[in-house]
This record gives sequence, C-alpha cells and structure tokens, in this order.
Amino acid sequence: MAQSDYNEENLSSLSSSIIANLHSYFGDIPVMTSGEELSAEFPTLETDGAQDSGALDEGDDSLNQHEDNSSTIDISSALRSLALKGTWNLAKLLSVPKLLSVLRVDDEDQDTIAAGEGEPVEEEEVFQSKYIHFFPLYQDYCLQAVRNDLHSLDRTFLSELIAPQYLQGLQFLLGPSSQSEATSPQSHPAEVKPSSPSAHPIRVTPCTLWQDLDEVKASGLLSSLTNREIRLQESMFELIGSEASYLRSLGVAVNHFQASKALKQTLSPMEHHFLFSNIRRVMAASEKFLMDLEMRLGESVFVSQVGDIVLRHSSEFHDLYVPYVTNIMYQKDLVNKLQQQNRDFVFSLKKLESDPVCHRQDLKSFLVLPFQRITRVKLLLQSVLKLTEPDSESVSNLIEAIAAIHEIVTDCNEGVKKMKQIEELVCLETLLDFDKVKAVPLVVRGRFLVHQGPMRQLTVKGTYNPRTSFISVYFHLFNDLLIISSKRDQRFIVLDHTEFPAHVHVEHLKTEVLNLPSDSFLLHLSQSQVGHPTAMIFVTNTRSDKEAWIKLLSRDGNMTI
Repeated sequence: MAQSDYNEENLSSLSSSIIANLHSYFGDIPVMTSGEELSAEFPTLETDGAQDSGALDEGDDSLNQHEDNSSTIDISSALRSLALKGTWNLAKLLSVPKLLSVLRVDDEDQDTIAAGEGEPVEEEEVFQSKYIHFFPLYQDYCLQAVRNDLHSLDRTFLSELIAPQYLQGLQFLLGPSSQSEATSPQSHPAEVKPSSPSAHPIRVTPCTLWQDLDEVKASGLLSSLTNREIRLQESMFELIGSEASYLRSLGVAVNHFQASKALKQTLSPMEHHFLFSNIRRVMAASEKFLMDLEMRLGESVFVSQVGDIVLRHSSEFHDLYVPYVTNIMYQKDLVNKLQQQNRDFVFSLKKLESDPVCHRQDLKSFLVLPFQRITRVKLLLQSVLKLTEPDSESVSNLIEAIAAIHEIVTDCNEGVKKMKQIEELVCLETLLDFDKVKAVPLVVRGRFLVHQGPMRQLTVKGTYNPRTSFISVYFHLFNDLLIISSKRDQRFIVLDHTEFPAHVHVEHLKTEVLNLPSDSFLLHLSQSQVGHPTAMIFVTNTRSDKEAWIKLLSRDGNMTI
C-alpha cells in the first residue's frame, strides 16, 4: 500500500473530502466541525450486537461520559491535530478505527478525574479469585503453549497476523521477555529453565494441577477415576487456571498501567483512552467468567462441564473482543509513536515496567493479552471435547461453545481486514489527483482495494508515419472500480476510471503475430471518462503479472480478496 507523509496541503482535502466520504462508507455518520458534539453514536461495521464508539472532547482535558454511556468524537479536529504534528500515518490509524471501537469512559476514570490529588476514591468490592495467586502472569503461564498452538491454527486472516510470518511481530508486541521459556500449566517449578545463561530466571508461581488441589485429594476421587476422566478434569481445570492467570495479568494492565496518574499526565486524553482501549471492560468480563467457573468447581470438585458457562458469556465476549482485536495493530502503532516522540511517556513507562508486579513484562505484552486469550480459549475447549465421552450430555454445549468462540475469532478476522481496507482507501484518497477527470469518492461502503501495480500503455503517434511508444501507467483495481493513473512522485494523476466489472473487458493478444511484447493484453472500457468506449493495449512487467491482472480483470465482481 502506498504511503505518504501528511502535510498542511492535505488538511482541507482530509477534512472536507475524506471525512465526508466516510459518511457513504459507514452510512449516515454525523461528522461535525471542531468544537461541536455528535448527538448519536457512530454505527459500527460489526454484524452482531450494538457497539459503543470512542469518545473525545477536544475542548476539555478529560473525556466526557454521557448518562447513557454513548460517546462522541470530533473526527475532523482529531485528524487535524495529529496531522499538524506530522503524524499522518498515525492520524489515519487513529481516526477510522475509532468508528469500530467500543471505547468508553469507564466509571473508574471519572472517579480519578473527579477526585483531587491524594484524595481516596471509594472502590466497589470486586470478585477475589481463589486461584489467581496460584498461577503466574498469563505471559509466563502460556507463552510457550501459545507459540506451539499458533502453528496449528487454521490459516485464517487472524492467524496470519501472528503465525508464522507475523510471529516476529508478536514477539515484538510481547517484548523481550517473550524470548524466555514459560511454564506449561502442567509443568512443575523444577522444570523451568532460564532462556539463556545471561538471562535472569523468571520467577514463576508454582502451577497447580486439578489432582494437586487439597479438595480433590481429600475427596478420594483419584483412586476411583480412570486416566481419561482425570485428564478431562485436568483439561477443564486448565480453563479455570489459565483464566485466573489471564485475569491476574489484566489486573496489572488496568490497575498498574492504566490507573497510573504519572503515565496519564504524559498523554493527551485521546491517546490515553485509545492506548488502553476497552481493556477495563475486558477485565470485568473475565472476572465474571472466572467467578462462574470457580463456582462450578466449588459445587463439586468433579466438574461436570464448562461449555454451558462459556456459552453464557460468549455474547459479552463478542461485544468486547472483536473491537479490541480489531484495534490492536493501531494500538501498537500508537505505542511506537509515543516511544519515539514522547520522552516523558518513555520515562514514566520504564518506571512502571520496572516494578516487581510486572515480573519484567513490558506494557505491550499486557496490551496483547485479549488477542492471545480469545484464540487460546477455543483450543482449550477443543481439548476438553476430545476427552469428553461422545454420549455425554455436555457434548452439545461444548460444540456450541466452540462454535461461539470460533465466531468471535472469525469476526475479529473480518474486523482487522475491514480496518486494513479502510486504511488503504483513506490513504489513497489523499494520493489521487483527478485533475481533468471527473472525481469520484473513494471511501464508499463496501469498497476495497483488490490489486494495484504499474504497467505500460502502448501509444501510437503520427498519422502518415505512425510510431509506437510506451507510457508508464498505474492501475488501482477495486471490487467495483478501476482507476488508471499516471504516477508522479508519490501522487497519482487519474487518466481514466470506470465501473468494474460492468464496463471492463479484457482479451488476450496474439503478440507474436502483432509483433508486440509477450506480456501484452487488450483492455476494453465500454464506458469511460473520455466520453466513448476505448480499447487500450497494456504491457505488464512480467508474465506472472500479466496472468494475475487478466485473471482479476476477467472476474465477475464476486471478489472476496
């Protein structure tokens, strides 16, 4: 995807053209000018469930929360503010994803803002897990298992983000500590080894097995259960134990990093709000989920099933995890930008990360937790299903639970893909110059870039003594539009465009007979901006390019790329 720096010349185009075109992409979005407030939430692209939008009042140092918890954002002024700082790449990343996020101002944030410095804030009594201190931080608990599982995931869009080619990026997100070996839930402390002779060994709280629980030993069950039944109990307890570990790490993310006044003072309200996304609500959902799991274990040490509990919480998981995972790449970009440009942030962050509560894990490793967890839950449930007797009453719930979690992962895939598509459209909107050709809005609902690339167009000059030559052109093929341009520096001067596939037809040429380059093909535009049907000969750089373009231009428009 083409990139360019955002400068003052682009500001009016961005605010008047791109933002206006977002209306057509997302529907009726009430975008206001600076200082005005939106009266309704942005619609989302999610297919299931109503989502809340991000909020920002540019005229205040704090984020405003409405009584109905709906939120507003001044996109135009937010983009302009970031653009003036010379951070175009981040500007386009921060602006559009807000439309998909469920970011809201949490009650705890309001309490922090309302309370004076040093003034105690009354906190609600929260659920205290019985097992949360039995397990290490989630990063240490399951990192090695996650690494192994990533390679066995289906090749969906989300898995491609993290394995195998994106594994390096995942390790970058997790921080330096990701290079160390973590204990498996069923490993004993003596088996833990430092990652290298020079590294400090990770201090890991002993992981507990179901059969190691005092209640299980006292019950005498172990002598009467088969090996398969014990393995099934261990598998279900792993869901409980890993959730406790996950909640413990989320607690550090929320109570140590997000709640830090020192860190918050180094950020703008929008940056702070965007950095932590809806992780506080993710933590609240994890608390409720773990509470139900522990209550089930408390009813009987021989756990009957866990699929029904997952099903009960799956709807809320969907509402929270899809926006969080959708935004995680942009969250990472924000962290990188702050680390490069905000010294106060770097100083404050290093101080927080050096605290023993972090166990040498950095902020990025905490921010990526929901990303790891939702894929892990599906794998854990699949392990439980494999050990469950086929005629068991719990099988149906397990199958439904796995399907529900799979739907969440699938919608995360779609969310990430849509955000990348919108990012491409927003970027191209600033690079296309329609000049003498009728302009068309680029950011339109349902539109996405299919393929782009350079090629040469055959031209004939002269009447009595015609001479052929080639000019360089550039194709942008969308699922519903073809744009032919001349690339100049980082911009594209549009020469022609037409609807695709209705007015596009491509033909092979007998290149040897016509004495043309072997990678030539004929392109017909039955309707174009020059006012009449046209036929043009184009030459690609390679044979593979020619085959790819002919295949794409010959399609019937049912593109899912």
